[in-house]
Amino acid sequence: MGLRETKKQQTRTAIADAALGLFLEHGFDRVTVAEVARQAGVSTNTAFNYFPAKEDLFFDRQAEAEDHLAGLVRDRAPGTCPVEAVRDGLLTALRKNEPMLGLHPGAVRFLRVIHDSPALRAREREIGEHAEAALAVALAEHPSPATPGDGTDPLASALLAGAVAGTHRAVLGEIRRRVMSGEPAARVRDAVAPAALRAFDRLCLGQHAETAGKHP
Repeated sequence: MGLRETKKQQTRTAIADAALGLFLEHGFDRVTVAEVARQAGVSTNTAFNYFPAKEDLFFDRQAEAEDHLAGLVRDRAPGTCPVEAVRDGLLTALRKNEPMLGLHPGAVRFLRVIHDSPALRAREREIGEHAEAALAVALAEHPSPATPGDGTDPLASALLAGAVAGTHRAVLGEIRRRVMSGEPAARVRDAVAPAALRAFDRLCLGQHAETAGKHP
């Protein structure tokens, strides 16, 4: 990365960090982009150049989040089930206590900002829709060995993406509900991990049953 790109990344990070601090302290809807820019030491126009919408300041890793599930499918080992790839990715994240799950210290404040802002809740739904669409594309381009015909059937890929993304979203939602109610992170993890495993395994079994001709 050249010096120019490094400086741009540093500016972007400074703006995002300043925004998050203000949002956590005051709430998303009570902070203006001008206040974020002032805190970061840049002009308002510069802030908008890096983050075209205010919601982008909060979800500054939106592109990464939208591609997460699709990436797990694309990068899985040859011959493995895409549902298993998403399942294993989630279980690994739980074991490693990755920040995206909301189990780390301070997560409640972050989650509360989303909960209290209709704009952020709407953007979060949009991110979920984009993630599901990207997953459908990945499933079509890298179909399960159990159902290779899905690669030429966009509807089948879209329906499977809905089931997989919906299960993943439900797991994250349950984690959020428990964390925001004050349940300890270790207890949340111990309760959610086996339930997630069972849910994804049912999706896997459904695919394999289809291959074996168990569905009419």
